[in-house]
Amino acid sequence: MTLDLASITLPELNATAQLLTRVDRKYLLHTRQAGWLVESLPASSRVLEIDGSQELAYTSVYFDTPDRRSYLMAARGHPHRFKIRVRRYENSGDSFLEVKTRKGGSTVKQRIPHCGDLRTIAQEQYKFIHATLIASGVHTIRPEWFSPTLTTTYTRTTLLTPDGKSRLTIDNNLRWDAAGSKLRLPDLTIIETKCSSASPSPADRLLWATGVRPQRISKFATGLAALNPELPANRWHRILNRHF
Repeated sequence: MTLDLASITLPELNATAQLLTRVDRKYLLHTRQAGWLVESLPASSRVLEIDGSQELAYTSVYFDTPDRRSYLMAARGHPHRFKIRVRRYENSGDSFLEVKTRKGGSTVKQRIPHCGDLRTIAQEQYKFIHATLIASGVHTIRPEWFSPTLTTTYTRTTLLTPDGKSRLTIDNNLRWDAAGSKLRLPDLTIIETKCSSASPSPADRLLWATGVRPQRISKFATGLAALNPELPANRWHRILNRHF
């Protein structure tokens, strides 16, 4: 996806709207619908560009405990649910260990640089995971219990709204891999709005005006449920039946 919009660099984007603490809304659309949405956004929106590319590749490896604690807390809507992942931004080559938690209805992402194999958490990174989970109210999990559970790859286009207060990401070429089981959804696009408050962004209002509403979707949890039908998945039953 190449857009005829003014570009913004990653340092500029992070300085303007890094939004590590934010309110997320996610939407599932056919890829053709997503193209219409982008064309309808204000012309003063800006698109992230790195080395001349607007469509950037991501690889994420998610970690969970042997008893699927991270997944089950998400499936049951636990107020202190969390995700642990190592993400590589393929275009820049940067990798980070990221811990995502929930706080007061907002998503909080904290991260530190990661070196080496994406499927391996280094011993010295355990302290960061442990401290982050404790601060978010998760007290019963030891970081050394985590092992790689799911790998996702996709391409992402990121836009900054004209007011500089929210971001919009457009994820295509979605792929999941768990223990050799693979899932590909080439015609599905995940749109996500990221705002600093509960106030809707211009993209949210545009989607709502056309009857598109936010949906419960998690690349980690929904993808894992699709590849492992034995897991409890009532929270994503409608999405799994319709899209996966």
